[in-house]
Amino acid sequence: MSDLWFGVLNAFRLILSFDADLYEIILRSLHVTVTAVIVASAIGLPLGAWLAVNRFRFRRLTIAFLNAMMGLPPVVVGLIVYILFSRSGPLGVFGLLFTPTAMIIAQVIIIMPLIASIAHQAIRDLWADYHDLLISLNTTKRQRMITLIWDARRSLLTASLAGFGRGIGEVGAIMIVGGNIDHVTRVLTSAIALETGKGDFALALGLGFVLIALAIAVNIIIHRLSKTERAGQW
Repeated sequence: MSDLWFGVLNAFRLILSFDADLYEIILRSLHVTVTAVIVASAIGLPLGAWLAVNRFRFRRLTIAFLNAMMGLPPVVVGLIVYILFSRSGPLGVFGLLFTPTAMIIAQVIIIMPLIASIAHQAIRDLWADYHDLLISLNTTKRQRMITLIWDARRSLLTASLAGFGRGIGEVGAIMIVGGNIDHVTRVLTSAIALETGKGDFALALGLGFVLIALAIAVNIIIHRLSKTERAGQW
């Protein structure tokens, strides 16, 4: 028990003293996850709107596949990205394996279906209310999608934040494609696993507290946005 308290005290000391290694890992984690969220949102939000507005053959199957992709194991995503970008893989010529770029690609694949699915559900409900009005105005499908995305922006921001929450805590794919290289690809989750294995509980706890704080902050933001969205409907 004394070792635990010693680790907790050292963790707070590292955080309050602005330990260089600790904050380097934090900033890299934010860089990877925020970039992945931006790219995944740029793909997932229009995809969700497109699925809500358009009617086509195999639409239900496409939506079901998208929902199923939300449960795709991260380690499988990491394995696929590893094979693609390995030296003998089809994309190995780019030399992206064990770089932050490969980690971002893996996170985009993991969180994009989540963002797209939430976006589809939010815009589908809005489309039911706007359908007659937008049809009567003789709008194009592109105009309809833009209008729906804009009016559902709070719900779509919630979708992006949910993607951030999943991405920031992901470890399986990150370890496989990033390699947990010090000062290159080490992020919060992979560093926690490494430092715990080394017995450096102070740094591991410090990283853990930061990860918990980020997760709580994201959940608070999502909760407040949800309350604002509900209040705006009355």
